[in-house]
Formats: sequence, structure tokens, C-alpha cells
Amino acid sequence: MSYSAQNIRNVCLLGHGGNGKTSLAESMLLQTGVIDRMGKVSDGNTVCDFDPEEIKRQFSISTAVVPVEYKGCKINVLDTPGYFDFSGEVEVSVTFNHGAIQTGRVRPLSYKITPSISGNTMTFKLDRPRNLSVEVNGDIFHNLHLFANPIDEKKPKKLKDKNLIYFGPGIHTFPGDTLNVPSGKTVYIAGGALVKGCIQVVNAQNVKILGRGIVIPERWAGLRIVNSKNVLVEGVITTQCPTGGSDSITIRNVKSISSYGWGDGMNVFASNNVLFDGVFCRNSDDCTTVYGTRLGFTGGCKNITMQNSTLWADVAHPIFIGIHGDVENPEILENLNYINIDILDHKEKQLDYQGCLAINAGDNNLIRNVRFENIRIEDFKQGQLVNLRIFYNEKYCKAPGRGIENVLFKDISYTGENAEVSMIIGYDKERKVKNIRFENLQINGEVIYDDMPDKPKWYKTGDMARIFVGEHTEEVTFRK
Repeated sequence: MSYSAQNIRNVCLLGHGGNGKTSLAESMLLQTGVIDRMGKVSDGNTVCDFDPEEIKRQFSISTAVVPVEYKGCKINVLDTPGYFDFSGEVEVSVTFNHGAIQTGRVRPLSYKITPSISGNTMTFKLDRPRNLSVEVNGDIFHNLHLFANPIDEKKPKKLKDKNLIYFGPGIHTFPGDTLNVPSGKTVYIAGGALVKGCIQVVNAQNVKILGRGIVIPERWAGLRIVNSKNVLVEGVITTQCPTGGSDSITIRNVKSISSYGWGDGMNVFASNNVLFDGVFCRNSDDCTTVYGTRLGFTGGCKNITMQNSTLWADVAHPIFIGIHGDVENPEILENLNYINIDILDHKEKQLDYQGCLAINAGDNNLIRNVRFENIRIEDFKQGQLVNLRIFYNEKYCKAPGRGIENVLFKDISYTGENAEVSMIIGYDKERKVKNIRFENLQINGEVIYDDMPDKPKWYKTGDMARIFVGEHTEEVTFRK
């Protein structure tokens, strides 16, 4: 049967994953007589989700078009995916609704994603999941945070499970605005779910918090891990996610966004064996910190790793280690690793709190065996590249730290013009900064090393990188 143009309608079903687009299309097919039995996504027999991967994963991966007839009109129903989860390659188009695009960029810049621009639309390709900032006309405050996730392999197939706490698409609240997760439970927050409150793991073990949804309280942390062991948090979006007094914690592909005072992203207090993998932090205070005794948590820290991540500090430090501890019972913060990280911004006017890569030892802490490797720092607004100090600030500390030792900066690059003078300074002859190694430090493409030919013999190598190497320091070296 043929139809005139005025009798053809194209209807696109849009919405978060899991809110019923495929089921609505199936119902339309049933009501118009195209099918005589309504399929279910959970049974893998809907018309729109016919691909084996869609049947296996129980959500749409590509757009399906199903035509129906109704009152003499042909209606082309487009059932679109609700999750931005993918594998392989995808093309992304972003439309700017406030005028023409003069310039556009996609960050981190190290991904080398160059968008094409046509009028008010930017188009680019992704060959793998990424956490991105899409920026138009140089505006970083009205940008699009685009979180393109990998296929969710942990989505529960059965919702009737006594060990599962499930939040489906929609808005959720709970008494007291706090959910305490017991041992052995899995919390799944589906894409399209908005949980208003704090989900916390307190004195528990073997807990998982998973999904693609959002956890956002009125203020402060959306997720908290307190005195717990063997906890996995993966995939969700929240405000802050601190870990205190805990062991064997993995936080993977979590996005932390805050905009209020003291909005630290991912703090670690008195904890061991903590892994941050593939996280994205844009915060209104330090993006990630490692402290000893603080806020009721007691003890040092060891074996803390952040890798494959992106940090954006609108205020304070992207990475900050060391000021809090127990003066009466001195602590050690050790075996700290920061590997394969993009730092998009750092904005701090106060000289005491500057530094993209900052270690400030206070409260008699000893900080040792720290590795910064393969870190790319973009042109931040204000602050320092590196700040290593034995720190005594009465506002935050009761004593200076004992020392900073054995710190490696390997394959660190900075491209920009706004960095102020970095600092490496000890406190006295007993409280030193020592054995600090820079390997392949690049400032605007120039490698800084002790024997670089353009360095005057009477210069310290740090002068070539605008790094002040001050008193009470030992063995600060720069190599290719």
C-alpha cells in the first residue's frame, strides 16, 4: 500500500534505558494488529530487540524502525537505545542550541578527538568508551560531560534476589535520606534512576554498588565506604565518594561531580589497598586525596592506586597527599601510585594550596614510595605543576611532617602557559624531602634533564622547568 506524504508520520521514542521504550513499541505493534502476542524484553522475544546481543543483554543497542498503520496513516516508530553503552565504533553528533559553533573541542586532548563542525553541530567518532568534556566556543562551564560507557556486563538478569537492592528508572528516596547496605548485598542503580540521598557501606564486607544511574544527596557524599572490606563501586554518577578505615576497595568508572564548598571527590582516610580505575572527577575541591588519621578514622595508608582516570579541579588540587595524621602516634602513607591520568584543570589562587601533583607532609606523617607516571596536564587556569613540601599550617596541622622520600615522576607532560613556580622544600635538617626523581619530564614539548645542552652550568635543573628546589632537600634529579 502506498501513502501520501501527509499520511506518513515518523515517531521517535526517546528516554533513559529501562523506562519502557521497546515495550511501548511492542504494545503499538499489538494494538495495530501487526503482531498477535506481545513479547517481553526479559523473554528476549520483542520485535525491536532482535539482535543476539540485545537479547542477551536485555536492552536496545541500535535503533530499530517498525511501521504500523493507524486510521489511514503509516507511523514509522523508531525505538532508540537508552544507554550510551557500546563496543566497537560509534559516531557522535552534538547540537548546540545557543547559536553557531565558532570553535569546539573534545577533552581530554590526549585522546586526539577532532570534531567536525557544521553550523551548530559537532560530530566525532569514538572507537572505545570514554569519559569526555565536549566544549563549545571555549566555554568550560556550560559544557557537555559525555560519559560513554562500556557494555554493562553486571546488569542483573533476575530482579527477585534476596541479596539484590534494585533501583529502576525513576526518582527514589528513602527514610532519613540514607541507605545502609549490609554485608553480602549488591545495589544496582539502573540507567534513568535518580537516587536522592546517600548510599553507604558501614562495617560491612563483600558489597557491590553498580549501575548507570545517579546518586545525589542534598549536599556532601552520595556514596560512603566506612570501616568496610571488599567493596566494589562501579559505573554510577555521584557527588563525592570517600573511603575511610577500609581495606580492599575498588572504585571503577565512577563519575564524581561537585559544585559546593569542600566538595572533595574521592578522599581516602586511613585505608589500605584501594584502587581507583577509570574514574572521572570534576570537583569543587581536591579531586582525590590520601590522608592518615582524620574524621574519626585512625591509621596510615598504603597501597593506594589511581589509574586510567581524568581529574578536573575547579578549586584546589587534582591530587593531594599528606597533611592529616596523628601527631602523637606518627603515621606512614606509602606505596601510592598515580598512573595514566589526564588533568584537565587546576584553579587555586592561594599559594599554600597549589599543585596539580601535591604532597604536603603534615602532622608528623612520613610519606614515601610515591609514583606519578604517564600523566598529561593540560593548560590549567592557575596554580603549580608540582608542590612537595614538609607542611605546617596551623589551620590544618598540629605539626610539620617527618619527611617525603622516594618519589618518582615519570613521563609527566605539561602543555600550557599558566603554571606558577613549583616548589620542592623541606622543613629542617631532620624533616627533609629526598630522593625525588624526574624521568622524561616534558614542559611544552621540551624534555627537562640534568645534562640538557641549553642549561647554563650555574643553573639548577629545576630552574629550566620553573621548579624551585629549596632548602632541606636531597637527591632531586632530572633524567631523560
